[in-house]
Amino acid sequence: MPAASILIKPASANCNMDCRYCFYKCLSSNRAECSKGFMTDETLEQLVKGAIEYADGFLTFAFQGGEPTLCGIDFYRKVLALQKKYNTKHLEIENTIQTNGLLIDEQWAGFLSENHFLVGLSLDGPRKIHDRYRAGYDSGGTFFNVMHAAELFDRYRVDYNVLCVVTEESAKYAAAIYHFFRKHDMTFLQFIPCMDEEERTRRVRDDGNPAAVTASSYGKFLCELFDLWYEDFSRGVQIDIRMFSNLAQLTAGYPAEECGMNGCCSCYFVTEGNGDVYPCDFYCTDEWRLGTVADSFEELVQCERAKRFVEISLQKDERCQDCSYFSLCRGGCRRWREQPGTEKPGCNRLCEAYRMLFEHAGERIEVLGNIISERYRTGVSG
Repeated sequence: MPAASILIKPASANCNMDCRYCFYKCLSSNRAECSKGFMTDETLEQLVKGAIEYADGFLTFAFQGGEPTLCGIDFYRKVLALQKKYNTKHLEIENTIQTNGLLIDEQWAGFLSENHFLVGLSLDGPRKIHDRYRAGYDSGGTFFNVMHAAELFDRYRVDYNVLCVVTEESAKYAAAIYHFFRKHDMTFLQFIPCMDEEERTRRVRDDGNPAAVTASSYGKFLCELFDLWYEDFSRGVQIDIRMFSNLAQLTAGYPAEECGMNGCCSCYFVTEGNGDVYPCDFYCTDEWRLGTVADSFEELVQCERAKRFVEISLQKDERCQDCSYFSLCRGGCRRWREQPGTEKPGCNRLCEAYRMLFEHAGERIEVLGNIISERYRTGVSG
């Protein structure tokens, strides 16, 4: 049995925010059931028990949404109790949660700290940038709410990182965004390019998604961001940007920690509120439902639909095979290679962006890879 990661949506697509670029709101609206409801105690117990039976050595429970804090703290107390009850194999278990921060108060911060949850906090940068797309249902901005959550995390010493969505508009402000996070001592950062999910799901509005970032804009953003980050790195300032760290690992000959950067899918398990299981967060669709938590995870990963999901991701556009940057790009996440109406992959929609970055920073990325190789060789960490 392998180490395992289970991504859980205990509140399904339900959320207390109305982000204008939300991919899961778009994806779930194309299912027969948009919301799969809140997870029951029975479903939760089946999930925890089954995951522990399946995993070996290490197991991650990653709670996302929608907004997972809508389930309340008591739900997560039950999670911990069930993990303790069924972990007779003495697995190392990690709990993570991705939140928009709106419900975080002192009780939540204390609970997350005491129980060693790793938290992802969604924050798009300075107020003007963040509030453009991350609004509450009253259409008001959420910036101050999120910053209050970050202050509580700092006060209670919660381990957290920041997830920032890069839109066509915010891509113009790489320096402002980077310096904002640096000013507030937010040193673990993940940047996610905003995609036009309506185009991907073949239900395109006349105006598309105005937030979706173009490849050229994203490329300029990455180049500017890398320059700022590398300058700090060269001066000993430790800021971890997930994409750059993963590129360095690939250059050093190690797999990327971020699945989409390895160029193929691994079929991790995503469990919806009602117990339905899917192979990936971006494919929680009727077409790709694998089964439920009533099935064993071993059966789910061996089912024909799961195997097909992985097989499709192994296909690459012919242009990728001869590309000098293939070892770094690997074709990119399958989601960015899809072509409407066919399973045959196209070229990554962000190909131009990655080419811009590799041409601009390739030598410096190689330097980082050499540093990692040397650290592995000598056993030095950090």
